Amino acid sequence: MSDVQTFIKETVTGNPVVLFMKGTAQFPQCGFSGRAIQILRQSGVTKLVTVNVLEDDGVRQGIKEYSQWPTIPQLYVKGEFIGGSDIMAEMDENGELKTLLQEAGATA
Repeated sequence: MSDVQTFIKETVTGNPVVLFMKGTAQFPQCGFSGRAIQILRQSGVTKLVTVNVLEDDGVRQGIKEYSQWPTIPQLYVKGEFIGGSDIMAEMDENGELKTLLQEAGATA
């Protein structure tokens, strides 16, 4: 396993909620990443780790390989890949996301 894959695996499994995104939670650098942060905030997330893929091309490519998913942002809860902003929005609408985040102990 490469250093990048090791970093990704440790980040994903070592934190309850991880969002790989373009930019930061304070300054998202694409609409989809901004939407993902907004959805998580509305869901009451207090324990969130974000990884800015624009800072490291290796991570930007590596996360796509790790998840077998071509786009960013990517949300992980308790080590499991959940999806991107569209899937997050759907799960938010039907209440699944909030439940998942509460079960992960990531909400206030």
